[in-house]
Amino acid sequence: MPRLAAALEYRYIAPETPILNANVTGPGGTSRTAPVDAASHNQNILFVVRYTFGQRSSAPVLPPAAAPGPARTFLVFFDWNRADLTARARQIIPEAAQARTRQAVTRIEVTGHTDTSGSAQHNQGLSVRRANAVAAELVRLGVPRNEITARGVGESQLLVPTPDNTREPQNRRLEIVLR
Repeated sequence: MPRLAAALEYRYIAPETPILNANVTGPGGTSRTAPVDAASHNQNILFVVRYTFGQRSSAPVLPPAAAPGPARTFLVFFDWNRADLTARARQIIPEAAQARTRQAVTRIEVTGHTDTSGSAQHNQGLSVRRANAVAAELVRLGVPRNEITARGVGESQLLVPTPDNTREPQNRRLEIVLR
């Protein structure tokens, strides 16, 4: 069905286990230091179904090369406080570069995002570094640099609304939009 699209993504996140110690007082009043298990594991499943409503226009259809296609978005996710490309990112970015050759693209928008952990100033710089890393990879794959607009928006456009100083993997992303 041309109006129906679906996507499924699973992520298992197990950060480094922090080493925490607590003072424990026993029944006799003796005090000792004991380790506390503070392991945190996070599993995310994202399932998206999109259906486009409305009737098709009765206007004549132009050949695909003559009219630009609809904007297409690719998401690249980053590890916490990192701007280097993961193995999965190195699979997604070439898909975006190839999609550019299959549709009439006039520009590619590369926008870096962060979660809310860290200061706003640090996150702004990190989002710019993420955008520049992806733009450099697109250029390495043959996309002309003048077709790419790279920018960082820091923590100002969260995908998942969170309070300040929250590590949210879905917010540590970069969007590649082909227009």
